Amino acid sequence: MQSQKKEHPTSGKNPIALVTGANKGIGFQIAKALSHNGYTVYFSSRDLLKGVSAVKEVGGKSEAIQLDVTDSTSITSAVSKIKGEHGKLDLLVNNAAISNTGLHGRTLAQALADQMASVASINEMRTVWETNVFGVLGVTQAFLPLLQNSNTPRIVNVSSGLGSLTFNMDPSNPHRYMFDVIYGASKTALNGITVSLAIELEKLGIKVNAVSPGFASTALNNFEGTETVEEASMEPIRVALEEDGPSGIFTGPGGVIIPW
Repeated sequence: MQSQKKEHPTSGKNPIALVTGANKGIGFQIAKALSHNGYTVYFSSRDLLKGVSAVKEVGGKSEAIQLDVTDSTSITSAVSKIKGEHGKLDLLVNNAAISNTGLHGRTLAQALADQMASVASINEMRTVWETNVFGVLGVTQAFLPLLQNSNTPRIVNVSSGLGSLTFNMDPSNPHRYMFDVIYGASKTALNGITVSLAIELEKLGIKVNAVSPGFASTALNNFEGTETVEEASMEPIRVALEEDGPSGIFTGPGGVIIPW
């Protein structure tokens, strides 16, 4: 299908990227790699000072920007800032996510047990989905006009293999017991949004993909993951930097295709 995207006068110059939740963890590693590859990167964080600190560590053509994906006013302000400074966005990485509303002395295993469907707090589910699902779509919708001003527009949604329904319905999968309705199902919903966007935006030439970092040791899981953040960031970085790849693909560590 041919793209109907219009050429923008600045679209081929100085690639611009926005990474949500870029002040730490996987988001920081993605933003740093993009910066080192010639991008002007907006390191977004809810707390602007944390973003400023991250940018100072990386250097290059980077800038901190305040962005709370659950706050429409914050999203609008971020769009206005990037539009005023560059008039376009080449790459949107939706990385910001939470796994629970706070461990509150619980281990990861205890928190996971509390998030199973039969006992899960509906209020906690709403809070997590507000960031992981509705926040992602809200940010994406707001930045679509700027993405349409790029020659190489891409959206990368940082998901999780835990969200794969195919994997979770496979009895041989030893991790299927971890599929909960608060975090795991939020990634399933995110995958659904990714597929919907990929199909709709194909005609505009905007590529939309999902990527799983694997089980990284980050604040998301109380640093109980099995991979370092540097190891886990390799596939998200590869997908983010790929300008001429496919759309509508879900990959994991090593570029392995993950079934939706």
